[in-house]
Amino acid sequence: MLKAIPTVCLFILVYFYLKAMLFKPLEKVLAEREKLTEGARKTAEASFAAAERKQAEYEQKFAAARAEVYKLQEETRRKWLDDQTNQIAAARQATEANVKSAKAQIQAEAELARASLSATSSQLAEEIAATVLARRGRAA
Repeated sequence: MLKAIPTVCLFILVYFYLKAMLFKPLEKVLAEREKLTEGARKTAEASFAAAERKQAEYEQKFAAARAEVYKLQEETRRKWLDDQTNQIAAARQATEANVKSAKAQIQAEAELARASLSATSSQLAEEIAATVLARRGRAA
């Protein structure tokens, strides 16, 4: 057992030497690596969160712009329909005025034709009567 004491002492010495020269620097490097990895992970998560916020903001702005475009299109369509309705109403009024004018003109022409026929009919009646009487007078 006495012979084992130097080996145990040498083993303890090697243990402390390796611990001081190898394991402590290795632990320090691993701790630093963990710290840097965690920092990079936190930075990446913050960047991802910022990107999601910006994406949500862009989507909101895009939706607002789309709504504005739809509003302008609807307003333009409404104006177009109003203009079309006004044009149709104006055309209807113009057509009704033309129809009334044409009816009045036809009525005036009919009255003129009646008056002309009345005057002509009495003259024709006299001519027919004169012709018939003249034929009877020659025949008798």
